[in-house]
Amino acid sequence: MLTVELVPSTSWGSNLRSILTPAQWDEIRREAYARAGHRCTACGRRGRLEAHEVWEYDDDRRIQRLVDVAALCHDCHMVVHWGYASTRGLGDRALRHLARVNGWSLEDARLYLEAQLELWARRSRHPWQLDLSWLEARGIEPPHSSS
Repeated sequence: MLTVELVPSTSWGSNLRSILTPAQWDEIRREAYARAGHRCTACGRRGRLEAHEVWEYDDDRRIQRLVDVAALCHDCHMVVHWGYASTRGLGDRALRHLARVNGWSLEDARLYLEAQLELWARRSRHPWQLDLSWLEARGIEPPHSSS
């Protein structure tokens, strides 16, 4: 299922590309593309892929944990980062793609998006502690401690 994953505003700017060397990021994204068989993990499309950081949120302890890097086509990546897409005038296009990939009506996609926006607003009320142990498990030491 294709999902909208809105990063809390208090975590904006916290991403792997900003903390890893270009060589480390290239290794991680190429591994993600290979694991996916060089297809988008959401819609199966072949072609140019983008690497997407997958985060889980522990809402009680306020921990944002990296759990994977996934291969996505540009259209699916715009859905996942709907907030970014909407600031670029691509929100409606991303919403239609979300509905199409998931086999939903446009209204169901809108209701889902509304729920994700409400979750984002709640999560954006406080700072998050990053857990980058996923990197450490791959032998990559983050530049600063995530604990």
